[in-house]
Amino acid sequence: MAAVAERVFSGVQPTGNLHLGNYLGAIKRFVSLQDSYECIYCVVDMHAITVWQDPAELKRHTREVTAAFIACGIDPKRHIVFNQSQVSGHAELAWIFNCVARMGWMNRMTQFKEKAGKDRENVSLGLFAYPSLMAADILLYRATHVPVGEDQKQHLELTRDIAQKFNVDFGPSIVANGHNDTFFPMTEPLIAGPATRVMSLRDGAKKMSKSDASDNSRINLTDDADTIAAKIRKAKTDPEPLPSEEEGLKARPEADNLVGIYAALNDTTKQAVLGEYGGGQFSTFKMALVDLAVAKLGPIGEEMQRLMGDVSAIDAILSEGADRARVIADKTIRDVKDIVGMVRG
Repeated sequence: MAAVAERVFSGVQPTGNLHLGNYLGAIKRFVSLQDSYECIYCVVDMHAITVWQDPAELKRHTREVTAAFIACGIDPKRHIVFNQSQVSGHAELAWIFNCVARMGWMNRMTQFKEKAGKDRENVSLGLFAYPSLMAADILLYRATHVPVGEDQKQHLELTRDIAQKFNVDFGPSIVANGHNDTFFPMTEPLIAGPATRVMSLRDGAKKMSKSDASDNSRINLTDDADTIAAKIRKAKTDPEPLPSEEEGLKARPEADNLVGIYAALNDTTKQAVLGEYGGGQFSTFKMALVDLAVAKLGPIGEEMQRLMGDVSAIDAILSEGADRARVIADKTIRDVKDIVGMVRG
């Protein structure tokens, strides 16, 4: 069997209101990976419906995530961009993995416990089995790498557990069907340096969130230049000058947040930012942050708005991407069915 290509898979849920945290935490990194890997970027609409979604909103949000991918610099010609539900292999492989994964593994998933809270009896079965579908998303394309944040590391470990158990359970059949003794790869995490944790512009102790009642708490990727500038000018700060060392940010969450945003947008470190602006007035730094954010994010907002104005073009990107994804996925499904012992035409 030919060696598996160095392939990255990652997915983003279409839950609406993409903001600066989504960009710095995930999409900006997706763009940089394009030069080193064969990349598959998926809008995971099947994951989204584990919690009820308004059908019209689900369509709009799926297109919005796609527009964000393209506007931020992901190239759908060089790489694959599609929505999950257009490739049936995700659901097919997820069922097979439901029969490989163990209930005890699923019960240990901390993210399910957090999302379900005290109402575990009333959440959907899909929410409980979510990590099995995530494993199928990754292994359907036999992806070798997945960019992960802290909150997804446990799910990737489960993906590796499922892959290993499949390889062991069906070892003789894998070999008999002409493969090496392992069929699914042990997918590796791509963990960046310290993650940019983007906090609310109104409260440095809270994460930036689409669900915050105040729109001024976040920079939406669809915001225009004037809106971005106004939100940063209004961002909560304190009256002290910026410190010259990172240690001085520890008790100042709002200052720490804005310095972190500047560093992430400018591909530098907090210490480098403080080396330039430390000791100076906060207002001077804020003006520089306004200029940087408008330069980096303004064109993304403009391009997203333009793309969202042509729904048929977005749908064509998703359809073409799904066609290309299906070529890879269908081969995996055929091989898996043969290995498991399913009769197919």
